Amino acid sequence: MNTKIAVVVRDDLAQWQRLNVTAFLVSGVAARFPETVGDEYEDASGRRYLPMFGQPVLVYQADAAGVKLAHQKAVERGLAVAVYTEELFATSNDVDNRAAVRAVPTEKLALVGIAVHGPRNAVDKALKGLSLHP
Repeated sequence: MNTKIAVVVRDDLAQWQRLNVTAFLVSGVAARFPETVGDEYEDASGRRYLPMFGQPVLVYQADAAGVKLAHQKAVERGLAVAVYTEELFATSNDVDNRAAVRAVPTEKLALVGIAVHGPRNAVDKALKGLSLHP
């Protein structure tokens, strides 16, 4: 597969928030690009398990300015982008989540994380300079 999945989370979030944001963001990639998902798993006893991405997911961290810049570069390169904003920590359902994002213009989004999917080179360029999450 010549595509890449990457997540960028803000480095000042609590650990549980980083994990939560990452999980929500990658669900957007799976939903939009079902070809990124592999086949079901099965253990030796025949028990079946849900499929997962068929390619690695790289997770990066950045400060607020870095997340914003990565978002801008990804959008400029025409990559598929999922966003998670600060306001989503206060909502409890998908309808309210979408309304919270819809209420804010792009340049004022309080981004805490993004997921990016697209050609490897374009994703690499959009995220150049960011460090992998430890």
